[in-house]
Amino acid sequence: MNDSLRELLATAFSGGASDVFLIEDENPRVRKDGELVTAHGEKPGREELESLWRQAGFDPVGDLDQDGSIGLEGIGRLRANGYRTLGRLALALRPLKQEIPGFDELGLPGGLLSRWMQRRSGLLLVTGPTGAGKSTTIASCLDWLNRHHRRHVVTIEDPIEYLFHNGRCCFSQREVRVDTADFPSGLRSALRQSPDVIFLGEVRDAETAGTALRAAETGHLVVTTMHSSGAVESLDRLRRMVATSDEAGTGALLGQQLVGILSQQLLPGINGGLHVVLEYFENAGATRRWIAESRTTELQDHLDKGDGEREVSFLRYLVAAAQQSIVDQEVARAACDRPQDFDRAMRGIT
Repeated sequence: MNDSLRELLATAFSGGASDVFLIEDENPRVRKDGELVTAHGEKPGREELESLWRQAGFDPVGDLDQDGSIGLEGIGRLRANGYRTLGRLALALRPLKQEIPGFDELGLPGGLLSRWMQRRSGLLLVTGPTGAGKSTTIASCLDWLNRHHRRHVVTIEDPIEYLFHNGRCCFSQREVRVDTADFPSGLRSALRQSPDVIFLGEVRDAETAGTALRAAETGHLVVTTMHSSGAVESLDRLRRMVATSDEAGTGALLGQQLVGILSQQLLPGINGGLHVVLEYFENAGATRRWIAESRTTELQDHLDKGDGEREVSFLRYLVAAAQQSIVDQEVARAACDRPQDFDRAMRGIT
């Protein structure tokens, strides 16, 4: 790696950038606080990109898209996605963080999440779009567990995003294509490794979803993510993934094993930076019956009336963020699935 590119990466990541994008023969681009800016300086050429691809374990001749990681001296370990654009090589790089923020720093409901993480079994979902901070939320949960309880935690990720050091917990971190072939096989293997907690980087298909649910049923706490927006939408998507001919049985199993769902978005704050907005519910009491019977309307109404202790909707969260001048009102309105409901709520109409 030439000195110019090394200096760019070091400066960008030490300055708080979340991503650096390298495209063959183009100026690098840097993302900070959600905004993308062009970095001036030397454009990486084919030879430079090929070298970085190989360091990440990618084949610059035969591979099209690959996920992996790369360790660079003086910079640290980076998550790497290699891809091609108009025949040129490209890389999206993101630092693997060792400093894990706490619940308060992230604006998360710490009492609720710490209660969920103490469960001995069940399924816990953290959902949201790409770049919403799901991995950071789960890292904060696992770090809390590492400081308070003795558990064997097996993580299966593609790729690893946070490095954990054993405290009270013993961590076995496994990266897809490096330590295990794929998510389903890694999850099946994890069940033979005497885990207490399994962190599965993402539920992507029916096989993984079904295995995760069975792992929860057999006495493990399974924590995972989904690319979906909203708690109810996430639940519906999970239900469709694990659907069988016994629909009532599937619903009953979900109702019994689901610990809770936390969905999140990151929005630009009025005073700069990014602010998290949340929707969540703890699965207890009536929600178990609604989930078992697919009564999503009642569940959504429950969220809309929530006070934030055990459940709250995106709508209520967005209205509060706008009223407290944390997020611009138009930004909050645009993030709402039902803008008319947002307008009514801002006027005090429920």
